[in-house]
Parts: sequence; structure tokens; C-alpha cells
Amino acid sequence: MTRADTATDGGQSAPSASGPRPKVVNLSDTAATDVSLTGGKAAALARAQVAGLRTLGGLVLTTAFCHDIDAGAPVAGHPAVREAFDEAGGEDRDLVARSSSLVEDTAESSMAGQFASVIGVHGFDEFVTAVEVVLASRERAGAEDHAIAVLVQPLLDPDVGGVMFGVDPVSGRSDRRVVTAVRGGPEPLVSGEVDGSRYLLDPDGASLSFTANDGPRLARPRLRALARLATDVAATFGGPQDVEWAIGRDEMLWLLQSRPVTTEVRGVPRGPVYGPGPVAETFPEPLTELERDLWVPPLQEAVREAVLLAGAASRKEVDASDVVVAIEGHVAIDLMLAGEIPRPHPVRQKLNPIPAMARLRGAWRVGRLRAALPRLSEHLLDRVDADLEAVPALPELTSRQLIALLHRSRTILRALHAHEILMGMLTNTGGNRMTGASVALRVLVEAREDGLSDVEILNRSPIVLALVAPRVAPRPELPAEATAINLGPDGDSGNDNGILREALRLRVRWMHELSGRAAWALGERLAASGELTEPGLIRHMNLEHVEAVATNRAVVVPALVASHEHDFGAPLPAWFQISDIGRPIRAQCASEVGGGTGAGGGVGAGPVTYDTADPPNGSVLVTTTLTPGLGPLLSRLNGIVAETGSVLSHLAILARESQVATVVGYARATADLPEGAVVEVDGESGRVTIQSQPESQSEASP
Repeated sequence: MTRADTATDGGQSAPSASGPRPKVVNLSDTAATDVSLTGGKAAALARAQVAGLRTLGGLVLTTAFCHDIDAGAPVAGHPAVREAFDEAGGEDRDLVARSSSLVEDTAESSMAGQFASVIGVHGFDEFVTAVEVVLASRERAGAEDHAIAVLVQPLLDPDVGGVMFGVDPVSGRSDRRVVTAVRGGPEPLVSGEVDGSRYLLDPDGASLSFTANDGPRLARPRLRALARLATDVAATFGGPQDVEWAIGRDEMLWLLQSRPVTTEVRGVPRGPVYGPGPVAETFPEPLTELERDLWVPPLQEAVREAVLLAGAASRKEVDASDVVVAIEGHVAIDLMLAGEIPRPHPVRQKLNPIPAMARLRGAWRVGRLRAALPRLSEHLLDRVDADLEAVPALPELTSRQLIALLHRSRTILRALHAHEILMGMLTNTGGNRMTGASVALRVLVEAREDGLSDVEILNRSPIVLALVAPRVAPRPELPAEATAINLGPDGDSGNDNGILREALRLRVRWMHELSGRAAWALGERLAASGELTEPGLIRHMNLEHVEAVATNRAVVVPALVASHEHDFGAPLPAWFQISDIGRPIRAQCASEVGGGTGAGGGVGAGPVTYDTADPPNGSVLVTTTLTPGLGPLLSRLNGIVAETGSVLSHLAILARESQVATVVGYARATADLPEGAVVEVDGESGRVTIQSQPESQSEASP
């Protein structure tokens, strides 16, 4: 027990079973690891010291001391203050007084910079003032009701110092370390007075990138030491940390502070590069569990079969990929298999004649397939149409028949997807203007002008389903707003192969609708029998569970499905890899140079909007993907810029024919083009030029 333990606590400190809590503790004491006593910052340093990491050591005026001061005890007259000053060697050296609050340096919030630190404290009077400043900083941080400890350490005069993240705070990659460095201690960097130099390191300390700014360059041994510190601190605290560090002129590396990183740790990226662009038209909205089970596996299997048949990838490449993935409901595809990323051609393959011979044999096989494909597709269309016509009204089917219909729809979808993909890969589909979405838009406008209701339009002209995202529901909701588009002369409508491909795409959407309504019918029956509280909850069961419950092989636990709030999370990046813990991590792409590909529509200008539901008239829509639901809104827009997508996508064609300047494949569009900025979009060159910044940024500029 220290001398200050005998001081009165003013009735504020909570006594423990062994007596009053100490007012002063040394970081080397086991009691210092108690966050409730010493606060987050000091407790972390105590843990680091126990683990053998190099820290400065020091003392803590505890939260019990803070309770005394809050109860009215004077700082200058409190014996704990004199004890801390003397034991820290304040008469012989300058000190640092830092905050160590109960509400800072946690996994949820670091509250970095919200509380005070006083550097270079000399003499007892300055020490008293420094303690008062730290205690008073709770008011600035909005934490007046929370106790705070005061960490007292010797002042270090380092050569360099800075901050290090044990994970990339932007991407979440756990195989990256981000180091910022300044001359002297890290305080000017933490306070924002300087930017410091910035390093991106791998786990061994190798520099992956460097930005000088106003900071120093660090020698390779220092970078390696920092990387080792990041690894050691992560091992000590069970995860990557945000640390403050300093290196003395004797090359000693000191840990000054450690707190959990508050960014999401996404792991280490592995495997193929995926992206939502090529499948955004098929799945413009995230899918629930049942929707994913019904519709993603058929597409996944079809892509795998199609690229192998077309010779676009080897069996080894296909087996190494998940081909199509769904992350938190958002669907994406392997971009190399989809033809969006060029395939690497190593020199050794060029010198080896064996792959060339294999391609020659494959070309003969593909040539035969190319010739037969249109006839095969026509035959498939006839069979699918016959199957659709033969489906009875859903209420007439038993639950087992509805389950069988769901399984049959997946088989048909696989065939439709495969034929549609092969038509696009192996045949010339022409510059097709007559897309399913463009025809559907015209049909919808004309039918509404004739006074038909949306239900009547759906029953009479199911082609309008091309304008609606698939989902498990009793019926789709057609766009409230629609404007017809002039598609030009019929002679420009494209060739027979293009029309066949559009017909296949449309049947895919019809099969989605049929299986979605069949699943909803099962949900209604489960709700009627009391298995579900409402039909829509079936969307959040997978197909295996639905089948087991509908055939009385399992029962629903009401508490598990009584309600379901689905959080699909943020949209997927335009290019990403999947990490070792299953999280998407943005990937760099060769085309990521601040521009995109022109998709036509001339030149347009206007203020940037991100609102895909209700964009203002005359605006330029900047979005991650092109989706069919944007078609009815084209008449409002002066331009569209998308991070993903193809010039041959439905929406790009619609925009081009509506004379809406369109750029696709602009990788960093949502990062480079802030909402409210006025931009010019050149649909021919793909160039997007910022003409003026948003007012908020303009006002902030000097």
C-alpha cells in the first residue's frame, strides 16, 4: 500500500473487499492493468510492460484520486499528487501528464485527441497545473460524468516519433502496416500540426509505398523494428493496434501508447479478383438467403460450364475460383472469367508450343459449337416457353409440387444462363438497340397511356419484368416513373444473335419471377399454419430449411424467425478480393487511372448526385453499378458515371439512346467525384472533368 492509500477519499471512491482503492499505482504493479482503476491508456501500457514490451514506465493518479477531486478535494493539497511527482522524479526531470479515461482507447471508440496531455512539465507547481488541465479536459470531451486517471511519465526527447496502425485503416488489410513519422515526439502529428511522412509496410517492414510530406525518411532497420513492434503488440492485445511510438538517438524504440484499431479488420486478400459489374443487371439489389439459394448456384454453375466449353479458361483456373459469390447478399463474379480483366500471358507460355496445340484443338471444338449455338438457343427458348405455359396456377399446387418447381427452376436457369453467356462469348450479337429493358420501357409507357393498371400490364406483357429486380414476393412493383426512349430505325436493331441473347436474358428474369412467387406461396402456407408469423420471413430461410419445413420433416422455432431485420451492409467495391476471413478487400486494377470508358450519349454536365432513387433533374448520377431500375429515370439526367459496367449493358444502351452522356468503368468515381460538384461527362472519350467543387469545399478553401 502506498502512502496516498491512507488519504481520505471524500466518500467517493468505491472501497474494495480489501479496503480503499489506491490513489497512486506504478505501471509495473499488477493493479495498473485494471482499466476501472487506471483507465484505458495506462492499463494498456501496464499490460505491454508485463508482456516485456519496451515502455517508458511511469505512475498513475487513479480514478480513486479523481473521485476525491470531484468530491471537492484540492489538487495541490492532495498527498497523492506530491507522491506521484516525487516517485516520477519530477525534481530532476521533465514530465508528461496524459489522460487515461475509462471511455478512451477502447475497441469501440478511441476518442483520440479528445482529452488533454501536457508535455514538458517542470517543477511541482507546473505538475499541479498539468493534473488540473487533464482532469478538466473531460468537459471538452463531453465526459464530465466519467472518472479519469492521470498517467505520469518521464519526458522523452526522441529523434523521431509517430503513429502506426497494425492494419491498413482504409482497406482493412491485416497484412499491411501504416506508419507516419515526424521529427521529435509524435505530439505535433497527433495534434494535426504536421502531416508527417507516410509508409505502407508489409509485415516484415518492407516499404510498399512512401509519401514524404513534411516528415523524415526512416532507415530500413527502423522500419523493420516498427513492423516487429506491430506484431508484438497485436500478439499482446489479441489484435492489431493503433500505437504511438518514438525512437531515441540511441535507436531504442519505445511504445508510448496502444489502443485497439476501430477500423474493421478484413484480413489478407487471396485468390481471384471479383466485381459486381457484369452481374449488376441480373441482380441489381442484394439477395436474401432464399433468393441466393434459388438464383446464385445456377449462375455459378453456368459460368463454370460456359467458360470451359468456350475454352476461355482452363479447368485449373475454374476450380481455383468460386466463380460467382454472394457477400452479405451482394452478388459478384470472377472478373477474369467474365472477361473484364485481361488474362496474363507469361513469356514461358509463349515459348511453349503445347498450350498452342491445345488451343488449336479447342478452337476446332468451339467452332462447331459456335455454328450450332443459335439453333440450340432457339430450341431451349421453345422448351422454356412450353414449360412456363404448362405451369398451373400456384394455388393449385401442393407444397411438395411447389418445392419441385423451385428445384426445376434452378435447372432451367442454369441452361438459360449458360446459353446466354456462350452467345455473348462465341457469336457476334451486333450493336443491339432492341434490348429487353428498352422494349419493356416502351411497353410500360404505352400501356399506362392506354389506361391499364400495373397488374393488367404484368399479366398481358411480362416483358416489363426486365425493369424490376428479382425477389421473393407476391408480385413485383413496376417503376412509378417511366419515359419512352427513341431507339432509332428498326434497321439498327441488331442481328438475330443479339435478339436471341436478349430473349434468353428475358427468360432468365421470367424464371426468377416464377420461382420467387412460388417461394412466396410457400411462405403464405407456412404463415397460415402458424409456422411463420408472416409470409415474407420465408425469404430469410435457405432452400433446405424451407423444404424440410414444408414437407413436415422439421419445425420452425418461432423465436428464431419471429422477426428479421436484414442488414446487407455496404455495396461491394468495383474490384475486390476475398480475404482469409471472408471479407471483401478492394483490389487495384490496371485500368484504375481516374477515368473510364465512354459509352456514348454525347457530352453532358451537371451537379453530381449519388441518389439512385430520386435524382434531381439535370444532375449527373455517380454510382457503383448500372442497374435496370435506373432506366425510367434517364430523362432526368445529364450524365451517368459508373464504377463498373460495360458499354454493351442494357442501361448503357438506354442511356446512349436517350442522349445521356455515359461513362462506365471509372474505378474511383464515388471517391473522386464528390456529391454536389459540377462535372462534365464526355460519353465519347470517357473523360470526366470537375468544373467546380461543392460549396462546402469551396468555402473551406483558402
